[in-house]
Amino acid sequence: MGLPDSLIDFPHDTTRAVAQLHYSNRFARTPNVKYIFSHAGGTMPFLIERFVRHPILAPKVAPMFPDGVAPILKRFWYDTAQTANAPAMSALTKVVPVQQIVFGTDFPYRTGLDHVKGLRACGVFSEADLRLIERETSRSLLPRLRA
Repeated sequence: MGLPDSLIDFPHDTTRAVAQLHYSNRFARTPNVKYIFSHAGGTMPFLIERFVRHPILAPKVAPMFPDGVAPILKRFWYDTAQTANAPAMSALTKVVPVQQIVFGTDFPYRTGLDHVKGLRACGVFSEADLRLIERETSRSLLPRLRA
């Protein structure tokens, strides 16, 4: 039985992208880029301990991250595509504050309305948090969207 790539591969690809960019030191070389990762960073919030411990276990990598890994991953924004549920949002809010979460849908796999309902039903966010996620944070990141 073939499983669709959207079931497992897409979020893992997002995680691999975060890891590749991070461990190639791309983030350090592009401090002014505002990265927004889809799928709530994939499985990165769940695997953050592995990201944090890698420099400890790989001494050649450690000098690249004198302040550790977590502060770097906390600089970015993450969207809600395919992750509008309590476990995913709970994990993500342990990595970044709600001000760094933006609305995403991954249409046509799920609708915008489905994501709105999921975010409201997950029980993680207040109304003020949802306003940030649904529009205010995106507007601050992309000022041309304010109109």
